[in-house]
Amino acid sequence: MSTDSDGDSADRIVDYELFEVPPRWLFLKVTTADGTVGWGEPVVEGRAKTVRAAVEELMENYLLGKDPSRIEHHWQRLYRGGFYRGGPVLMSAIAGIDQALWDIKGKQYGLPVYELLGGAACDRIRVYQWIGGDRPADVGEAAAEKVDAGFTALKMNATPEMRRIDNPAAVEAAQKRLAEVRNAVGDEVDIGVDFHGRVSKSMAKRLVEALEPYEPFFVEEPVLPEHNDALPEIAQHTTIPIATGERMFSRWDFKSLFEQGVVDLIQPDLSHAGGITEVKKIASMAEAYDVAIAPHCPLGPIALASCIQVDACTPNTLIQEQSLDIHYNETSDVLDYLADPSVFEYEDGYVDLPDEPGLGIEVDEEVVRERAEQEVNWHNPVWEHDDGSVAEW
Repeated sequence: MSTDSDGDSADRIVDYELFEVPPRWLFLKVTTADGTVGWGEPVVEGRAKTVRAAVEELMENYLLGKDPSRIEHHWQRLYRGGFYRGGPVLMSAIAGIDQALWDIKGKQYGLPVYELLGGAACDRIRVYQWIGGDRPADVGEAAAEKVDAGFTALKMNATPEMRRIDNPAAVEAAQKRLAEVRNAVGDEVDIGVDFHGRVSKSMAKRLVEALEPYEPFFVEEPVLPEHNDALPEIAQHTTIPIATGERMFSRWDFKSLFEQGVVDLIQPDLSHAGGITEVKKIASMAEAYDVAIAPHCPLGPIALASCIQVDACTPNTLIQEQSLDIHYNETSDVLDYLADPSVFEYEDGYVDLPDEPGLGIEVDEEVVRERAEQEVNWHNPVWEHDDGSVAEW
């Protein structure tokens, strides 16, 4: 590939398109001069239009005309080229662009992305399945159905909205829900419990003690990330592994978390935390602190494909979230946008490593264009307490 003196190759990025599609996703298509197409998924759930504007700004002001192969350089330029850095919008925009550039590179070399990042560290990736919805209900029956379908790991929300200091009945309800699932599936199935940042540190301490007898796989976001300084105190109340990280966006955000030494599992999102380039670095930092990684991914097929590429070459990968049949996907689901949905076939709770080049998927562009014509205006619910004050969703 010939290169001009300014570092741009003769094979440059010549075009891009953005598609907002149901249920709540934003897809990015990047095209090079030789016709190679890379796909990314830059989105903040409920803020797709905001991220779209950020992607357009980065593409128009910098990336168009550039050599797609210089991924690290472009990442540094997109991140450090602005005086104000980080945060969900900018990092999600960078993430989707980064995914697309890796997809292009893999296709141009004829290899899956994980082969370009050191090769496979495993033979297949374990996945878990969501049950129970936003306000968890009917979890026992749903858990049994998913285990019958072959899943060996599940995740559920711990509670609906909670007051900063709630009553014993609220704690008991959470305990009973987890007990219902444990009784339905037995001790050989893992059950992740997501606090979703809905819980104050006061209630998190009480809840982890109440849930301890049922041995959850992990408790996720026991407090909001802005209250990560409370995690050491919460950890003193439980032996349950603590997970967090879906609302943390760079290795600098994770640095102090690792230094605390109390988190067991991190969950950076490949569509929020700077993409493949950044999450691979975060995962390596985690490995040095004996922390596992389970990338967050309640999103679409491009985000999931990106996660699997990082999972495949990361020795501290524990498990992968995926959004098939999740409660958000009421109008469209992960497989709808793929020409070959078999790449995400789950067997015994695992997915095989992809062997196709790039991200390992073929996006069905006809379906994408058709559904992008629909009005998409998803926003997360805004909950309120009984007194009318805003509750954490």
